[in-house]
Amino acid sequence: MRIACGDAPYPLPSSLAAETGGRVCTLSYRLWLHERVLSFISLDHMEKIMLRRTFIWSTPGSLLALGLAVSGCTTTSPTDSSSTQMDKRRTIDAGVDSTLSRLYVAARGSHELVAKAHGVLTFPSVIDAGFVVGGQYGEGSLRIADRTVGYYSTTTGSIGWQIGAQSRAIVFLFMTEAALGRFRSADGWSAGGDASVALLKVGANGNLDTSMATGQVDAFLLTNNGLMAGASLEGTKVTRISSL
Repeated sequence: MRIACGDAPYPLPSSLAAETGGRVCTLSYRLWLHERVLSFISLDHMEKIMLRRTFIWSTPGSLLALGLAVSGCTTTSPTDSSSTQMDKRRTIDAGVDSTLSRLYVAARGSHELVAKAHGVLTFPSVIDAGFVVGGQYGEGSLRIADRTVGYYSTTTGSIGWQIGAQSRAIVFLFMTEAALGRFRSADGWSAGGDASVALLKVGANGNLDTSMATGQVDAFLLTNNGLMAGASLEGTKVTRISSL
């Protein structure tokens, strides 16, 4: 009797695929002169199948032997973790692309400013989080020359957020090499504490108003309705996600 686990050779129902990560186990056993192969996704699932095939339970030792064999088999593997991390990076990257596209539409002139930045740190979705008392949490990435060089998380207070905003994104632009270098070398970074951050907005003419730009770190707050004005990023903290 042999048990092996791996990627499913056939499409699983969506509910099972989500639960198992697309992996199944196979049980190979010999019955008389014929070898049988049985696929299952968990020990409970396997037992339900085998109970309908009572020949395997002809002796009390069969269940014990099978249980011991399955206990050493898992539907997870070291590659599962890396696959999950890759999926998360892809999700963040897709969110960053979408956020920047929205920004370029919401503020004329923002594309040119982003192109001038030495580094662009984008958090596509910053939302209320139960583990951040009175604040929000989000994850994003840092891009240099349009290439992702790291993934980060942010926590920020709720003061100044627009009531009823369904989606909030933050984009930091590091306008000098020195400002970018200080950010990347810091063990944790905060807006206002480690660098002065200018929150940019759209002027009356519909173009980006850069009169408040510091020349060091500029930022955008973006909602479904466009750029936010009158908010504050003071105290917003950013931390590198080492697992990604």
